[in-house]
Amino acid sequence: MPIAAPSLARPADDARSMRFVRDHTTPTAVALVPELSLHLARQPFEIFQAADDIKAERPYWAFAWSGGQGLARWLLDNPSAVAGKRVLDVGAGSGLAAIAALKAGARSGEANDTDVHAAAAARLNATTNDVALTTTTTDLLGADPHCDLLIIGDLFYEPELAARVSTFLERAARRGIPILFGDRSTAQRPPLTFELLAEYEAPLTPDLQIDYIETARIWRLAGAP
Repeated sequence: MPIAAPSLARPADDARSMRFVRDHTTPTAVALVPELSLHLARQPFEIFQAADDIKAERPYWAFAWSGGQGLARWLLDNPSAVAGKRVLDVGAGSGLAAIAALKAGARSGEANDTDVHAAAAARLNATTNDVALTTTTTDLLGADPHCDLLIIGDLFYEPELAARVSTFLERAARRGIPILFGDRSTAQRPPLTFELLAEYEAPLTPDLQIDYIETARIWRLAGAP
């Protein structure tokens, strides 16, 4: 069975992060992508308090957000878009989209998230879904991306972050890197020109509001290869 590549974190820190993920999650089928299973929050409200107790970042990685579900669904349904490519998932959270890319035939997949617990969760999820995924916690937004396909979910929920992500995407586009972006009903898009590829209805998993369904939209940067 392929295993996820080790992280760049120190072994002790990495072990604590992995223990936190295991202690607060349970394997769960993803609503829009039932072929895949992720370690998601066992108690969706309590996990925020648990993260706060250890002064960790908010555990967004413990949820399958509709934008990421939509990206994963689209990638699995359109394997020619990723076949043989090096895929970089920025702000990867649980690693769902990167895992789907590998399942669809990507040559390699890298899940990037500055939260060490997200990286731990992504590695655990990769092992669960039998793919070899690399994880990094380096902040890549100030660097030039090196990949054949860049995938990104909802990273526009704070103004400063949104500005940095937009600049990063512009830099990737100038390098000729194709970009796929998944958003959700409440998300904002970067001030770039995107073309709509697909729409899906998907619930946040696990839910924070009963029977709340969001619209996930998958976009490709217009003019990209």
